[in-house]
Amino acid sequence: YGHNHRVRQSELSGANTFTAWCNSHLRKAGTQIENIEEDLRNGLKLMLLLEVISGERLPRPDRGKMRFHKIANVNKALDYITSKGVKLVSIGAEEIVDGNVKMTLGMIWTIILRFAIQDISVEETSAKEGLLLWCQRKTAPYRNVNVQNFHCSWKDGLAFCALIHRHRPDLIDYAKLNKVSDQQRLNLCFSSCTCDCICLCAPDIINTPKPDERAIMTYVSCFYHAFAGAEQAETAANRICKVLGLLEWIRRTTPWLEKRTPENTVEAMRRKLEDFRDYRRIHKPPKVQEKCQLEISFNTLQTKLHISHRPAFMPSEGKMVSDIAAAWQGLDQAEKGYEEWLLTDIRRLERVEHLAEKFQQKAATHESWAQGKDQLLTLKDYESASLTELRALLRKHEAFESDLAAHQDRVEQIAAIAQELNELDYHAAAVINERCQSICDHWDQLGTLTQKRREALERTEKLLETIDQLFLEFAKRSAPFNNWMEGAMEDLQDMFMVHSVDEVQSLISAHDQFKATLAEADSERQAILSIYNEVQKIAQSYGISSKLTNIYCDITPAIINQKWEKVKKLVPQRDGTLHEELSRQHANERLRRQFAAQANAIGPWIQTRMEEIARCSADLAGTLEDQMNHLKQYEHNIINYKPNIDRLEGDHQLIQESLIFDNKHTNYTMEHMRVGWESLLTTVARTINEMETQILTRDAKGISQQQLNDFRSSFTHFDRVKRRKHSIALILLFYCPLLLIVCVCWFLQKKKGGMETDDFRACLISMGYDLGEAEFARIMSLVDPDGAGVVTFQSFVDFMTRETGDTETSEQVIASFRILAADKPYILVDELRRELPPEQAEYCISRMPPYQGPDGVPGALDYTAFSTVLYGESDL
Repeated sequence: YGHNHRVRQSELSGANTFTAWCNSHLRKAGTQIENIEEDLRNGLKLMLLLEVISGERLPRPDRGKMRFHKIANVNKALDYITSKGVKLVSIGAEEIVDGNVKMTLGMIWTIILRFAIQDISVEETSAKEGLLLWCQRKTAPYRNVNVQNFHCSWKDGLAFCALIHRHRPDLIDYAKLNKVSDQQRLNLCFSSCTCDCICLCAPDIINTPKPDERAIMTYVSCFYHAFAGAEQAETAANRICKVLGLLEWIRRTTPWLEKRTPENTVEAMRRKLEDFRDYRRIHKPPKVQEKCQLEISFNTLQTKLHISHRPAFMPSEGKMVSDIAAAWQGLDQAEKGYEEWLLTDIRRLERVEHLAEKFQQKAATHESWAQGKDQLLTLKDYESASLTELRALLRKHEAFESDLAAHQDRVEQIAAIAQELNELDYHAAAVINERCQSICDHWDQLGTLTQKRREALERTEKLLETIDQLFLEFAKRSAPFNNWMEGAMEDLQDMFMVHSVDEVQSLISAHDQFKATLAEADSERQAILSIYNEVQKIAQSYGISSKLTNIYCDITPAIINQKWEKVKKLVPQRDGTLHEELSRQHANERLRRQFAAQANAIGPWIQTRMEEIARCSADLAGTLEDQMNHLKQYEHNIINYKPNIDRLEGDHQLIQESLIFDNKHTNYTMEHMRVGWESLLTTVARTINEMETQILTRDAKGISQQQLNDFRSSFTHFDRVKRRKHSIALILLFYCPLLLIVCVCWFLQKKKGGMETDDFRACLISMGYDLGEAEFARIMSLVDPDGAGVVTFQSFVDFMTRETGDTETSEQVIASFRILAADKPYILVDELRRELPPEQAEYCISRMPPYQGPDGVPGALDYTAFSTVLYGESDL
């Protein structure tokens, strides 16, 4: 049990690591896997993984979900891996598709070896040995780190931390690692690494007697690829050390070229020639390039070392560049004359075997052509063929007869060569004679079978011509009838959409007319089926296949009967659907009339209240208090009318639930009612608010009722165009829904202000002001400090109050500011915004200069200087 548990734990660790490694690449394509046993079974993400890590395009995957689609996709991935020179031992597509975890992990490990580890090489070692050597060299200066393998040497986490600290000392404080546990070291390593690599699980390493070697190799290879770019000088030195591998290749190749033992057959000698040409074309050029690259790397390294004032690189004895040159010269000497020797010996063997090979070639060609011909000639495929197919079989048979006659000459040549070999006493003459006799006997048999097949084809052709005429008649009559049935089914299943009782009754009338035609249609169906029955009788009488196909149409009796039964079934269903719809339309009509009765009463009522409020707000005869009382009475009546709106909402909800979209009994919609009602509430509330503001302004400014009426009269006179637009828009709101958006926008503008600049100038002139441009600009800065180009009624009243009331002095204003500033010689922005209205506060903030006194604080403003300038007592 302990052994099985450790094996399973190792598999889980490898699976987690391989899953993380796959996801580190798949995330570049915007995807990932959760379970490596399941998510690779259809081959799609496996192919995508190979495309991401290789940068190459694989064949288009099969998108089906059947097992053979999955196997096909996995085979494409495995074929691509094999094309990269990787041998897949005992790994098949079926095991991957079946979710065999061992095979899946083995395949992923093979991919990791090929694309992440294989290219790792240090001093001409293998990938695993090179990676281990690289780790040993990088961790050599660190105490308590002894990398001997890829399992137990990494359990305490020091080797991982040493690799990171060697390249990124800013990430880990290596001196403090002896005070923490193994798991803390591993967690620190995995959380500190910033390279694009996978992460292992610390418990998987610590709790396993022998951690998964493949998982650790995969993780360390990510370190290698991440940090190898910073090791150019060491890489150059490693390239120089490849000289040992090049010398070894020269020592292996030279004896092969010097060995010139002849073979017994031409094929064997040709294989030697092909091996030699592969050597010249495939194997030698990379070695030539490697030799040149070694020389270039050696010279480059020496130059860099010289520039860096470092000692020159000196290979060990026997690995000098001169040693390579000497060994290469010996290789060239052994290569000379090898190809000439091969060609001479091949010509010698060809002369000996030429005659026998000629016989074998011609006999093989004829046997290949004749193979299976007797089976084809005995086929009875014409019994199940259509007329077109039978005529094609006849033409094909005529072509075969021509081909048979053309091969007569080859049979005679084979017999002549066999006779010549007998005369020359060839050592394998008995085998030749036996083969020649078999060819001649088979030739005679083909001639007999050819004649019999022609007679059968011609006899069957006459029968199929009769059947073809019947099929044509069947097609001409069945196609229109089939179209009629399909149209009938479409009409019977049509998802009709009606909005009135009259429309439903029109559909019921049309359906009744259709039912009257069914008897005539059934008679046509019986006549069409009788034609097909005649074809079946002929086929049974003469032994022709009863599964004949009508080339003129795809319609069969089964299709006709099936559609006819469906038509008969849909007729009563259509009856029921139409009568249900008729009942529903009657109910909808009742809902329309109920809603229209209420809407036609509420709409004019809202319009009347809007006009009354407009008249009340424009009436200057009474006092403001009287007008306020009238407005509040209107507001009370409006609020009491709310239950009528609620009942209308209830009727509208029933209409919506019944999906009723039109109502010819009224021009009002619920949206019009809602907007009108909200506008009425808003108008009365805003008018009351404006009236309260006027009362407060009158009382605060000390102006009389008559003065305020005069102000309102002047303001209203010059703002009359806008008020007229206001009233017209509110009235049209109920009769023209298209003006809804325009009305809303105008209301928003109305809320913002009153008279425009030109209207305000005319108003001042009418009140006796002699305005120049400078004076008018001063007045506009008071009533429109923001420069909006609009003078509100409140700003107009404030201005007229200042003009008609007592004139304040700069000292009074300074004293007022001092009160707001709590006796400080300066005032802060927050104090101004807290004590003054927003517009006045922002006006003061934008014009007050900074306070320059010694007791000031950041952001302090000088209200004394501002007040002096305001009253013209200073030029500041």
